[in-house]
Amino acid sequence: MSTTIKFGTSGWRGLIARDFTFDNVYLATQGIADYLAAERQQPASPLASRKPQLVVGHDTRFLGRDFSLAVAEVLAANGFTPLLCNRDTPTPVIAHTIRRRKLLGGINLTASHNPAEYQGLKFSNYKGAPAPPETTRQIEEAIARRQKDGWSFKPAPLGTFQCKTLDPKPDYFEQIHRLIDFKALRKAKLKVAVELRYGTGHGYLDTLLQEAGAEVTVFHDELNPLFGGHHPEADAAGMAEVSAFIRRGKAQLGLGLDGDADRFGIVDKSGQWLTPNQVLALALYHLKKNRGWEGAVVRTVPTSHQVDAVAQWLGVKLHETPVGFKYIGALMESEPIIVGGEESGGLSVQGHVPEKDGILACLLMAELVAVEGRSLGQILKMFDRQFGEFHTTRINIRVQPEAREALLQKLGSGLEKIGASRVQKVITLDGYKFLLPDGEWVAFRPSGTEPLFRCYIEARSAARQKRLESACRALLKL
Repeated sequence: MSTTIKFGTSGWRGLIARDFTFDNVYLATQGIADYLAAERQQPASPLASRKPQLVVGHDTRFLGRDFSLAVAEVLAANGFTPLLCNRDTPTPVIAHTIRRRKLLGGINLTASHNPAEYQGLKFSNYKGAPAPPETTRQIEEAIARRQKDGWSFKPAPLGTFQCKTLDPKPDYFEQIHRLIDFKALRKAKLKVAVELRYGTGHGYLDTLLQEAGAEVTVFHDELNPLFGGHHPEADAAGMAEVSAFIRRGKAQLGLGLDGDADRFGIVDKSGQWLTPNQVLALALYHLKKNRGWEGAVVRTVPTSHQVDAVAQWLGVKLHETPVGFKYIGALMESEPIIVGGEESGGLSVQGHVPEKDGILACLLMAELVAVEGRSLGQILKMFDRQFGEFHTTRINIRVQPEAREALLQKLGSGLEKIGASRVQKVITLDGYKFLLPDGEWVAFRPSGTEPLFRCYIEARSAARQKRLESACRALLKL
């Protein structure tokens, strides 16, 4: 039975050997090749005048290099020139390479922060941005046509296919040196703990910090396709060793990356892990106040309104988008945006790629500490004094599969109250977001793959957060 290949917000992902097989990688790549070939036949297309070149990369997962060679071989068979990265490569570096070399796009073999048993294939367009839904829909249709026709690919004998390679690091480092104040970092002489989660960030974040004169202690920079038995995330659990290291007085700041280095993890001088919501607010504050950058800020629907408070304080316009960095990236391409980000750990800035870059986010936080001479926690306490506290959480609430549509109808028909809080406004940009008094809110988004609702909550105290959490759980019981 053939596998249905569907592209989500970050490409196609599947279990290695069950869904993610070489035959399916050949097929998915052929679908991309068909899309590109058709697009290049359109005289008005921006791809028509570009050289038929694509960058191909992979992360540190099992068979990453072999899968990337499989992709390159199919591209070559279709008349395209694949440029294979010379080693495992961060997702933002792939994006920058596309823009820097004016390529047709890029294919990256990565499942990002997913568990080790998963692998993924991500197609980025000529802007270096995640392929939008209208593009992935055409690719899926091309794949389905090939499946219907019984298409198959006969590769060259194992180990005989060869293609051009490239080292994308020098161009990316040049870009980072344009975006980050290395002079301020050198002057500060920071002590930094770096958590690499066995991922592609090795030789990137640690090396850039060393170039900036920081004293760097690195955790988990060796290659391990099993990621030490854990998800390759830079969340609070993934940054636990760094937090303990900092609490022992060994470093001033902790910086971490996920498996493909597009998401970040930040630990303050106190050893406290900071949420991506807080990091986005800090980045806006720094780039506007200390750098004097002009433009707007963009966040996704479930991202903290602490960002809104900082934006209002600094006189910065704010945009709200659906979930998915592709929406942030599209806006960053259309107007001046100081910084864009989301609660799940994605961030990019003006003049950079329309893609998540955890390396850049980490360096921005180091720069902020260097420039202001105080910890990130101290700046956040200043925010609390200025705007009040913001307590955010995300919970997954499982529901009976047959109850899903009834719950969507219930949410869509409008709610007068959530718990004791009266609903003031409903936003339906992505799911259902209910604005409540005192700047509090809750949002519900149904999962597309599991019988659950993702519930996002923001309250102005820990006690009120707990009450809203209980109210949301009760609301989703039929």
